[in-house]
Parts: sequence; structure tokens; C-alpha cells
Amino acid sequence: MTRTLKTISPVDNRVYVERPFANDTQISTALKQAASAQHEWKNSPIQERATLCLNAVEAIEANTGKIAEEITWQMGRPIRYTAGEVAGFAQRARYMISIAEEKLKPIQIPHETGFTRYIKREPLDTLFTITPWNYPYLTAVNSIIPAIMAGNAVIMKPSAQTPLTAERINEAFTRAGLPQGVFQHLFLNHQQTHALIQAPEIAMVSFTGSVAGGRAIEQAAAGRFIDINLELGGKDPAYVREDADIAFSVENLVDGAFFNSGQSCCGIERIYVHHAVYDDFVAGFVKLTQEYKLGNPLDENTTLGPMVRTQAADSVRQQISAAIATGATTCVDESLFAKNKPGTPYVAPQVLIDVDHSMSVMRDESFGPVVGIMKVTSDQQAIELMYDSDYGLTASVWSKDEQRAIEISEQLNTGTCFMNRCDYLDPALAWTGVKNSGRGVSLSEVAYEHLTRPKSFHLRTHI
Repeated sequence: MTRTLKTISPVDNRVYVERPFANDTQISTALKQAASAQHEWKNSPIQERATLCLNAVEAIEANTGKIAEEITWQMGRPIRYTAGEVAGFAQRARYMISIAEEKLKPIQIPHETGFTRYIKREPLDTLFTITPWNYPYLTAVNSIIPAIMAGNAVIMKPSAQTPLTAERINEAFTRAGLPQGVFQHLFLNHQQTHALIQAPEIAMVSFTGSVAGGRAIEQAAAGRFIDINLELGGKDPAYVREDADIAFSVENLVDGAFFNSGQSCCGIERIYVHHAVYDDFVAGFVKLTQEYKLGNPLDENTTLGPMVRTQAADSVRQQISAAIATGATTCVDESLFAKNKPGTPYVAPQVLIDVDHSMSVMRDESFGPVVGIMKVTSDQQAIELMYDSDYGLTASVWSKDEQRAIEISEQLNTGTCFMNRCDYLDPALAWTGVKNSGRGVSLSEVAYEHLTRPKSFHLRTHI
């Protein structure tokens, strides 16, 4: 069995980070420390929790330059964008901290003579959060900060591709003065992860990753009756109506499809365009796509870096080839991207037309820089095609008619509906999915309902 975690950088294929996996003693100690710390932490004033968490956020922000470079080396996103992840981390954290006191208050029940009645929001105990590599800070903050604000302890298992995330967050909490044991991180293999989920100290598991990974989490937790929050990706659609602003739609949907090399759970993977504007949309979309600069992500001029690993890049190439073999047409001249080479994680962005739902590229998650565009003749056809998916994370409608966009969105089975934007998480809104996109919720005031359990008090005051 492998004794160490090794992070192979997609930038140059060298070992960038190596850490030993936790041993049984370290895991046992972490569980005991979490339980002990949480017993005290749950009784701390919320304003004290807020101060410590805000101090941790500031410590992360103060380390932005180093963190940004580490993200690039670990998973390949261009350095020109990685500092933005720290800004997003801080935005989400501050919002969830700002609403905690109000949303964690006891629920007061209307007065009844002779009785005092209320519902207290009790913390769950210890949360085990398993975070992904594609947005290692943005996803981690969704579970960690609200869980700690709610009075829970947290044990974090980072992705093996971005292990430094956990170390930097731990350093920030230590610098902020968070009591020892309230936040901890462990480097674990699959067997250890499975065992930790079964530990009686763990009261909830939060996981962001693949559908297969989500099923493994559910199996590991089977029979434990604990809460599980699963965010498992998507095949997110966009519909461009005939009344859409085409230039604006092109600009934002190209970014939604290819930012982070398409490695986003809510990235745009399929687009349906009304026939009246189809030709103009496709022409603009292809032109803008071909302006991307595929290259070394440490170069400030690079706008498209490598995928996380060669295996992932090969999977995208195979999906494109399979679509072409069954009638799809490529629109992007790959020769414009000199860095694009088979057998490497560097993949040119590709736009496919003449596609349909018999093709994997329109059904199965690509998680890479490829998007299929289909022509439609009506809103109803677009709705039917958008609905036709095993996933349901987000969907977007591009139109000048807000009421019609709402009417279309009401007919979609998805967690988030956008109008004239995509690939974005607003911390004030619940982040959730349906079907194979997962279950549970993070962010917004709704998240605090999932990070606490109700405890009812029914007190007879007059005998």
C-alpha cells in the first residue's frame, strides 16, 4: 500500500507535493480532539466564533500571492486567475459569517398561556469534509466556515491533487487563534476515508466530487443515519433565445464553458440556440474561443492552462473523437494552439455542432474544454432538451424577457436557474443539485438548517 500522497503537477509532470498519509494513531487522536474541542466550542458566543473566523479569512487573504501560485502548480489553472479564488473564498466566508447570528437564533413559537416553547438549533458535532481539486478553496469554504460558525468541529480531507489547501487553511485558523481541535486536516487514502466516515464521532459528511465517489460515500455511511451533503457535478445547459443579446451571450458563455479548462461542476457543457440567431451565435462563439492562449499557466498571458492530468485530457479527446465519428462537426482550428498535444494534459478548446443527444458529449459530463451547440426552433424544444439529462446542477436562459426566463426555468429540474449569467455561486443563494448532481445544500441561510439539528423545548410555566 502506498504510504505517501504525491501530487503530480500538470504544469511539468513533476512531483510538486509529497506528504505521508495519516496513521491510525493520528486519525484516532484527531477524532478525540474534535469531539473534545466541539464540546467547548458549541458553547462559545457566536460573536467570538465570527471574530476568529474573520481573522482566519484575513490570514488567507494576506497569503494570496503564495496560495495563487500553489493552486497553479497543483492543478494547472493560469496564474492570472488563481488570486480570484482567494477573493471568492473571502466573499463566501464573510457572507456566511455575517448571517450566522441571525440564522442560528432559536425559533420562537407564538405565545401560549402557561407555556414557553422554542426550537434551538444545536450543532451536529463533527463534520467530515472531503474537498475537490478544481476549486480547492472555493469548495472548502462552503462547508468549513458555516460548520464552524454553527458550533461544529471540522475534519478536512483535501484532494490528493491540492493538499496544500488544507495546510494553508489550518495555518490561517491557527494564526487566528481558533481553539485546537475545532479544525483539523488529515491526508487519507480511500480505505482510511471509508473508515473515518464510519467513525461514531462523525455526524455529517460533505463531499464534492464524482458520481462514483458520491455512491462510495453513501455506501460507507449506510446504516449510520447521518447527514450527507453531496455535490457531484453536472452537464449544465444554456438556452440562447432569439431575443438574447448575442455579443453578451457569446462573451459569457465562452467563459462559462472554458474557464478553468472547463473543469467546473457548473461549467457550460451544452448550448441550445434559437435558429433565428444560431449562425451569428456560433460564429461569434468560435471566433472568441480561438482567441484563447493555451500554454504554461505560470505565464501571465496564458488564458487556458493544462487539464489536471493527462488521463482527464485523453478522456475529453476521446469524447470529441466519438462525437465526430457519429456526425459532429468541429469548429475550432486546433492548429492555432501549438501547446495542444496528445499524451499531455494540454488540450485545445473545441466547439462542436451537428450534435445530438445520442452523443456522449451531450449526455455525459465532459469536465473539460469542449462544448456542443444545438439549433432549436422553440422554447419548448429547448426546455425538453435541457431537461433531458441525468444531471441537474444549474441551467441558464439568455434573454431580455425576465418573465419568460422565469417561466422556462420553472419547467427545469435543476438546483439553480440563471438568467444572463452562468458558472457562478452567489453565497446568498442555496447551492444544491438534483438527480446525479447530488443532494443536500451549502451556502445561504438554508445551509445552517443542514449544519444544525432542531432541539425543541416545551416548558409548562404554570402548574
